[in-house]
Amino acid sequence: MRLFPRPLRTFTATFLIAHGCILHVVPAAAGIAPSKLSGVTAIASSRDGDVIAIERALENKQVAQKLRDYGVRPEGVQARLATMSDADLHTLATASRGLPSGGDGLGALIGVLVIVLLVIVILKLLNKEVIIK
Repeated sequence: MRLFPRPLRTFTATFLIAHGCILHVVPAAAGIAPSKLSGVTAIASSRDGDVIAIERALENKQVAQKLRDYGVRPEGVQARLATMSDADLHTLATASRGLPSGGDGLGALIGVLVIVLLVIVILKLLNKEVIIK
């Protein structure tokens, strides 16, 4: 206790108590901010919903790369989508719903690896034996 003189300890304790009391007294407000006006939707028909589903699938890096490999330009894709019939759009949208909408899953893989490493570290800290056969 000789490292901290008595006035410094008193000031620090008083400051921490006051700070803690102020944090508990001040009200916090939180809420969800709407992204669009209520009651207004951009999807007016099933065709619009299918086009949105297809565009989300086209945002996938792997799909975009495959289209570039085949020599299809993004402008050509948009022009082709505009001329497709409703039945063809629905078929394409149904087939593309299983695809991930963006990203390649690397974040999920890293997350799983971090969790596994944390479990191993916790077991080692508890002097438990980790055996992988």
